[in-house]
Amino acid sequence: MDVRNVVRLVCVVSSSLVSSAAPAAVDPGPRGGPPGAGDALPGLAAADQAFFTAGKEDFEAVSSVQGDAVVAGTEAGLGPRFNLDSCAGCHKHPAIGGSSPALNPQVALATLQGATNDVPWFVRANGPIREARFKFNPDGSRDGGVAAIFTITGRRDAPGCNLLQPDFGFPGNPNLIFRIPTPTFGAGLIEAINDATILANKRANGFAKAQLGISGKENRTGNDGTITRFGWKAQNKSLLIFSGEAYNVEQGVTNELFQQEREEDPACRFNKLTEDFSSFVADPEVTQSGVVKFAAFMRFLAAPTPAPDTPAIVAGRAQFSAVGCALCHTPTLTTGRHRIAALDRKPANLYSDLLVHDMGTGLADDIVQGAAGPREFRTAPLWGLGQRLFFLHDGRTRDLASAITAHNSPGSEANAVVLRYLLLPDRDKQDLLTFLRSL
Repeated sequence: MDVRNVVRLVCVVSSSLVSSAAPAAVDPGPRGGPPGAGDALPGLAAADQAFFTAGKEDFEAVSSVQGDAVVAGTEAGLGPRFNLDSCAGCHKHPAIGGSSPALNPQVALATLQGATNDVPWFVRANGPIREARFKFNPDGSRDGGVAAIFTITGRRDAPGCNLLQPDFGFPGNPNLIFRIPTPTFGAGLIEAINDATILANKRANGFAKAQLGISGKENRTGNDGTITRFGWKAQNKSLLIFSGEAYNVEQGVTNELFQQEREEDPACRFNKLTEDFSSFVADPEVTQSGVVKFAAFMRFLAAPTPAPDTPAIVAGRAQFSAVGCALCHTPTLTTGRHRIAALDRKPANLYSDLLVHDMGTGLADDIVQGAAGPREFRTAPLWGLGQRLFFLHDGRTRDLASAITAHNSPGSEANAVVLRYLLLPDRDKQDLLTFLRSL
């Protein structure tokens, strides 16, 4: 029997196990105590620490349409279409730079400053924060871009603007998919990993991966061919690109990387372009644009601190490796040579290979980004998992055990590993979940 038939059999057997037997092991839930995240990398030089602090301030800043001129304490540029009004609003839990908080600020934002937005059916007060994408256009061609949920229509700082929200259809609309914010802890370490290191890790344990039906591939830029690594499909190359795109797409703020408004209705343009820009003055904290400071904050953001080992955590770590989870969720990759000492040849305990893998029909979103196809996603880094509230690309579950079994579906590279997990004794399953919640 060849590998493809083995994987088909695994999918059938594991699907039966998932549907017929509720595992006795349960998700311990988000770890309590201090967040163990949100601080700067240890050993930063004073100048880099200053940029981290300045970047954090900009990351937390709230945008309005015309800024301080109309809404005190805000920065100009919001809209005309947007999902939220600050970086930290999305990346908030368990500390600034993380992922979606328990309470979704999008609900209140819909009518802030007199805005007349409806709250779509998929935006709920108990979270998660979501962005929406349509898979296909009405003519059948691929879409996949972010469809901003809200408009500035009706806001007191946007007089005369009159835009319609997108029509998101009915609950369960099959043409609609969602994404939740990715945590940015340790992002500078991820950025500093050499392409060669990622490729060497891809080749490692080749026989074991082949036996389990695991392959995976790198996503790459279209021009220079280097490996991209940020975002749910590893579609962004660098933290600067990640920042510029998010500022424009999520908040509607034009910047030096994305200079055009996504909506160019003249009645909804209140600022000169670009709204976020470098100012050539003596003070470097003023000179740098917001997106540069966002990138600096994330680049210097330390990795999450795991919980201290216990016997259950040690046992669960061994099970994590034994069933094959570590073949994709690589525990450690090492950064390359870097001009910043805090990033130079450092271990990044990210639990990811930074490759994209076929996750089967169950997680497929029909979105293509770069070389990542409709069923492919980046191996999600697991550091910080212990305090995360929502799982998978669309935040469909808050239960860690459900997130694991969701990796099993026709065509998924994870099927054989999920089967091994399901066949574990309940105590071993519980140790594995306890280990994951320690990260």
